This record gives sequence, C-alpha cells and structure tokens, in this order.
Amino acid sequence: MDDTNGMGDLVSRTSRIAGAVLGVAALTVSLAACGGDSLEEGRAGGSGGSTGGSGKKGSLVVGAAAFTESKVLAELYAQVLGDAGYAASITTVKNRELYEPSLEKGEIDVVPEYAATIAEFLNARVNGPKAPEEKPVASGDAAATVAELKKLAEPRGLKVLAVGEAVDQNAFAVSKEFAGKNKLTTLSDLGRAKLKVRIAAGDECEIRPFCAPGLKKVYGIDVAGIDPKGVGTPQSKQAVKDGVDQLVLTTTTDATIESFGLVFLADDKKLQNADNVLPVVNAKDAGSPEIAAALDKITKVLTTADLAELNRKVDAERAKPADVAKAYLESKGLIGK
Repeated sequence: MDDTNGMGDLVSRTSRIAGAVLGVAALTVSLAACGGDSLEEGRAGGSGGSTGGSGKKGSLVVGAAAFTESKVLAELYAQVLGDAGYAASITTVKNRELYEPSLEKGEIDVVPEYAATIAEFLNARVNGPKAPEEKPVASGDAAATVAELKKLAEPRGLKVLAVGEAVDQNAFAVSKEFAGKNKLTTLSDLGRAKLKVRIAAGDECEIRPFCAPGLKKVYGIDVAGIDPKGVGTPQSKQAVKDGVDQLVLTTTTDATIESFGLVFLADDKKLQNADNVLPVVNAKDAGSPEIAAALDKITKVLTTADLAELNRKVDAERAKPADVAKAYLESKGLIGK
C-alpha cells in the first residue's frame, strides 16, 4: 500500500490505506494503529502474539502494528524464526514514534515493513517533514525504492532485508461488467476509453497526487467527480457494483473485490509507490545471515493474493492470526508440522 504521502493513526488495514491520500503533513504521525498494547506491555506480558521456538539460537522480538495485516505478517515472521531455532515473541506497537526508535535501540528486533512507507518515514526524520513531498525517495520501482531506503536505514543501525512480490498499496477497481463492456484491464485502457468516471473514495481523493490528480495526469482519465464513501469501504464497492460510480479506490490486498463483482485495473504506469513487503531488522541484534535466510523463505513465497486471503480469513472468518499464519507456513513447507 502506498501511504508514503502520509497517514494518521491506523485503526485497521483499510484506514492505513486511506492514509495514502492524506498528504505528507501527517506522515510522521504513525504507521501503527491506535490501540493495541504498548511496547513495554508487549515485552513484559505479551500482547496476544505468539511465542515459539526452542531458543537455542537466542530470543527475538517481532514488532506488529495493531491492524490485521501487520499482525499476520508478524506471526509469519515469528513462527518461521521459531522453526529456525529462535525464541520469537510478538509485541504490538501503538505508533511509529515508538516503533522505529525501538527497532533502532534493539527493543524490537524485527518488523514487517512496507518499502515506500518506511523509506519516506525515514526521509522525513532525516531530512525534515517536507522532504517526502519536496524530495521524495520512493517511487513505483521497488528495487530503486529499497536502494534509497537502505541509504537512510543503515546509518541508523537498521538492516533492510530482501524485498518480495507481495505489495499492499492503493489500487483501483471497476465492475466486471464495466470492464468487459469497455475492454479494460489497465488504467491506461480506461484513459484511452475517454469515459467519464466517478470515483468512490475519501473526499481527499480530489486533491491528493496518488488519486484523482494522478489518474488525470498520468493516465488521462476523465474524472467527473468524487463520491466520498471512503477508501475500500463496502459502501464504496457497492456503489461501483450498482453503477452509481465507475471506479473505487481500495488496496491491492482487498480480499472482497470478487464478492462485489469487481476487478482491479493494473497500475501499468506505476502511479503508486512500491509498498512491497519486506523485513527490517536491528542490524546488531538481528543482522545475522541465519535470520535473513529464515525470513527470506517467507519473502520469496508470499504473494499479494496470499496476503489478501490471509487478511480475509482473519477479518471475515474471525480466524486467529497465529492459526492463519501457521496453516499457511505449513502448506508452503516453510515450517515443520
């Protein structure tokens, strides 16, 4: 998800996505959700996360923000590290002001991150709050974004591990009927079709660069207006399903798109920044090749579709993140049964 242009405190994965269009001003507020246990509470008594592993290779603390996707990713990391011989526990972090400095201090050892978001967060910390807007380091190119991230992270004692295919960033969808009728598979197709479209999104979509202005500038899409029903909400998706609106702003890991009869249009010109999932670790305490190798097993396998399905099982089926992660890792042969 591309929330590099700022975000408020997150109450859910969807609200984190909404931050993608909220502007740079709020960028330094947080990545993590409101709520959840504090860092200290998590370390002292556990924050509901799993603890596992023999501990023969030492103990590691995996940080999780208080929204579904982060919890699932933290479970995946903790369980694969446990299988590799580490005593891995999970702590929930309230916000990025605690989260990132605690990672630097070694109070947290490993965090699942989003490449563009953490890159611009560190850009703001190092170069000032206006830097993400005036001199952004993230782009739609994952490799280039990670290269810039490493420049900012390494002097702070952080090690950025390999980036994967799984990505959680802004995405736009249309109804299957609308796509079929107008032969649409990409946002470029929509621009070429010269169709007027109303976007179901947050009202800030009208002025934010990764929403209406970007669609107009990069793709030539004729945006007729914004229907402020929210980012990825059921109401927004229903409006597109019913033909009231033609385009909905949601996220790449939205697992309910099909149930509303919608399909994603590919961001073929990379309007959105590369918020691919990757682990960031404390270089001193968790920078070993063994830890990198264990986490890389997940990074190499996990896809955007996998992440969407894991989110769906937790949010729609009320499964526990720990159980969902365990079943996934076992199904991929990444941990022993």
